[in-house]
Parts: sequence; structure tokens; C-alpha cells
Amino acid sequence: MPITLTVNGRRRTVDASPDTPLLWVLRDDLKLKGTKYSCGMSVCGACTVHMDGAPVRSCVTPIAAAANRSITTIEGADARLKALQDAWLAEDVVQCGYCQPGMLMQAAALLATNPNPTDAEIDRYMAGNLCRCGTYSRIRKAIRRATAVKAAPTREVRP
Repeated sequence: MPITLTVNGRRRTVDASPDTPLLWVLRDDLKLKGTKYSCGMSVCGACTVHMDGAPVRSCVTPIAAAANRSITTIEGADARLKALQDAWLAEDVVQCGYCQPGMLMQAAALLATNPNPTDAEIDRYMAGNLCRCGTYSRIRKAIRRATAVKAAPTREVRP
């Protein structure tokens, strides 16, 4: 069945059963491999993408639910995630890296709704995203660093 959705700003039509998980359409049909499969049960957060700006678990979201909606994956969010990605590197968050796309998408959703969260708010919002390497304290530091960068005034540099 043809289903139309917008992925990373581009209108796409895929031929899939309505109950096919969005994750598999993204990875297999659209060749967007940044969204990861891990638990397949909405427990770990590795498959987190944004649907109309809100984080969703693509492993349990049927493609029919994404019809005529705007989906953003880690590949389509580079510009908006720049401060978070830089902070992730500065805080040496990544070890195996498997959970990172989902973590970054979840953190971006947090900062979109709460640009200056407390540590407790960060922990609560990120609690559903699991990191097998246990870099939670570094993830919290990276999110705090990204808020500081976003909050810093920008200055125009003139020659």
C-alpha cells in the first residue's frame, strides 16, 4: 500500500504494509541507517526519531501513523543538532556509539521544549534512552554544555 510521508524535509512515498514499523521503512526502504534497531519493544530509545517535532520510537510506530507527517531522523537533523553534537564530542560521550542517534534526538527534543533544563529534568527526560556503555553522567554534562552554547550571545566578527 503506498504511504506518503515527509522525511528530513523531502516528500517520500513508500509501498509498505500499514503495520510495518517506521524503523524498517527508514532503514530498508529509504536507506537511512542512522536510526538504530535494538530492543524492538520501545524500551531502549535507540530508534528515536522526531514525528512532527516530537520524539517517537520508530520500532513500534506503524508506518500508517507516519502518513502525511513530518519525520526527522539523525541524518536530517545535523544543523539543529550542531551544539549537541559538539558537546557530545567535547564531553567524550561516545563509546560504542550505538545509542547515540537516539540519545541525540531525545536530547534535541528536550532542548526544544526546555532550553535550560536542570540535571533532574535532564535525567527524567532521558531516562527512557538506554546506554549500554553507561555514559549517563557524560550525556548529562553534554546536554548542559549544549545549553550553555545555545544561551551564549553570538557576536558578529568584523575584519
